[in-house]
Amino acid sequence: MEKYIITTGKSIDLAINAALAELHLERDAVSVEVLENAKSGFLGIGSSPAKVKVSYEVPDPKPAEPAPALSAASRKPKKQAPKLEKPLEMPPLPKMPEPPAAVSPKRETPKADRAEPSQKAPQKQAPRKEPSKAPAEPKVYAPVVPGSLEEQVENFLKGLLERMESTAVPHAFRKDEETIGVELTGEDLGAMIGRRGETLDAIQHLANYALNHDASKRTRVTVDAENYRGKREESLRHLARKMAAKVTKYRKNMTLEPMNAYERHVIHATLQEMPNVTTYSVGTEPNRRVVVAYEKKPQE
Repeated sequence: MEKYIITTGKSIDLAINAALAELHLERDAVSVEVLENAKSGFLGIGSSPAKVKVSYEVPDPKPAEPAPALSAASRKPKKQAPKLEKPLEMPPLPKMPEPPAAVSPKRETPKADRAEPSQKAPQKQAPRKEPSKAPAEPKVYAPVVPGSLEEQVENFLKGLLERMESTAVPHAFRKDEETIGVELTGEDLGAMIGRRGETLDAIQHLANYALNHDASKRTRVTVDAENYRGKREESLRHLARKMAAKVTKYRKNMTLEPMNAYERHVIHATLQEMPNVTTYSVGTEPNRRVVVAYEKKPQE
C-alpha cells in the first residue's frame, strides 16, 4: 500500500529533506512528485515555498480473523461433579515376600584381561584443524610508461592529492584507445569518494581538464575508488526498475533526485526498452533530474 506526505521548503531539495527526516527513510526508498516550484517574488513580496509530494510504501494491513462461533452445547454451563464430604480411604495392600538374592559365582579375571585401562581404552584424536584461507592478495598495477599520457595523469593526481592532504595513491592504466582509467588505493578512501561520489567526480573532472585543455585529440579519464562506479551503476539500475514498476502500477510520473550527466544516462539506458515507460530530463545543472513517465503505447 502506498502513502504520501506533502512538505514545503525554500527549495525542492529542502522540502525533500524535510520529508525524509520526518519519515526516517532514505532517498532511494521514496518517490517524489514536484507540486510547486519555489518563487522568490519581488523584494520578498509574493514569494512562496516549494511544495513536493513524497510517496512511500507500507505493508498492507492483515484482515482480522473472525472469532469462531460457539455451538449451543458449548454455551451451556458445565455441571460440576458433586463434592465428597470425606475422601475415600483405600485399604493397605498386603506385603509380598522378597525373593532370595541369587549368589553368582565369583569369576576370576585372567591375567591377560588385567591390562591397564589406558591400554584398552582408545585414545581420542584431536579434531583436525582446517587450513585457514589465505587473505586475498593486493592487486598489482603495472608501472606507467615514461612520457605517456598515463604518466601525465598520475603525476597530476599525485600533486592534487598532496594538496588535499590525502594519502591515496593513483594508478593509471589504459582501458581502450580513447579512455584512461585511474584507480585510487590506500586508506580512508571514503573522503575521496564523498557524498554520492561528488568528490570523486570533481577529481575526475579536474583530471580530464588537465589532460585535454590543450590537446588536439580528446582522451577520457575515469577515476574510481573501491569499485564505487560499478556499485553506483548497479544501485541506479535497481532504482530505475523500481521507479518504473511504480509508474506502471500507479500510472503517474516519478521525479528522481538530481544526478550528473553520466548517472542520468544510466537511468535512460536501463529503461529504454521498458514497456509503457519513457524518461526525460528537466531542470538545469547541477539540479537536473530524470522524470520516469507513464506512456501507454498503442497496440500493434
